[in-house]
Amino acid sequence: MQRNSRIFVAGHKGLLGSAIVRELETAGYSNLLLRSRQELDLLNVAAVASLFDKERPEFVFLAAAKVGGIFANEKYPAEFIHDNLVIQTNIIESSRQAAVRRLLFLGSSCIYPKMAPQPMPESCLLSGPLEPTNRAYAIAKIAGIEMCSAYNRQYGTHFLAAMPTNLYGPGDNFDLATSHVLPALMRKTADAIKTGGNTVTVWGSGNPRRELMYSADAAEACLLLMNLDDATFQSLLRQEYPLVNIGTGKDVTIRELAETVSRVLGFKGALVFDGSKPDGTPQKLMDVSKLHGLGWRPRFALEHGIARTWELVRERLMQ
Repeated sequence: MQRNSRIFVAGHKGLLGSAIVRELETAGYSNLLLRSRQELDLLNVAAVASLFDKERPEFVFLAAAKVGGIFANEKYPAEFIHDNLVIQTNIIESSRQAAVRRLLFLGSSCIYPKMAPQPMPESCLLSGPLEPTNRAYAIAKIAGIEMCSAYNRQYGTHFLAAMPTNLYGPGDNFDLATSHVLPALMRKTADAIKTGGNTVTVWGSGNPRRELMYSADAAEACLLLMNLDDATFQSLLRQEYPLVNIGTGKDVTIRELAETVSRVLGFKGALVFDGSKPDGTPQKLMDVSKLHGLGWRPRFALEHGIARTWELVRERLMQ
């Protein structure tokens, strides 16, 4: 990508999308195409096609998605599969028609089987049953990967899929009804501190393990992938699936995560684990050897990233 390349970031106000925009701006990219939900309905095929026809983006970061934690995925599976399929279909097809030079489709580690080998290599895709609590979302993202592969084979496009691990950061969703585990823990802990509570309730047993990555690190990895030399980029597209994992290669238990949040936020009370709530997948650790082979490593350790996030959202959560 050149500094004046026309770059469309779909989902630029989301957790990863906003981090990608910050990374692009910091690196000096000046021709960013950004549209809010009010300005562009990504579920509207005609509106998306019109944008691409008018603006002719050269590079596309497809970070727009309907996302949520276990509760949201279980309650709204129809919306999760419908909205994600429509959004990514509209953008991928419009990218083909507009002759976009490169597209990066962002997904999630939940595409891999519930009992996948740990750490999970890209090759274990479609090798077993999915975790039931987020199957609708996962299948939508798997369809996006297959679309990239199919379009590359049939049309000669250059569409790459990247699957980030669980992300967190200042642009996260802290609504307890729809948030993922880390922002939910931060919100619950902040609420307990505000109200003088003595306990924080954590869903499940606390035993499942999760890998978490600060959003700025994921954004940096996305830019690296989009800026690979042609030969290296093409080698990724020629794999069985044009797919790269983005992660830290390290994980912690939910109990350890909750304890870290308590320590960073200064909560002195007790953690209560509610075993009546689902645990979800036992472990989701990404095999990131492919990304590391490209020379990339994350900069933020977990506690450092949580502290940075707390610094940026503390005022909002403590109101």
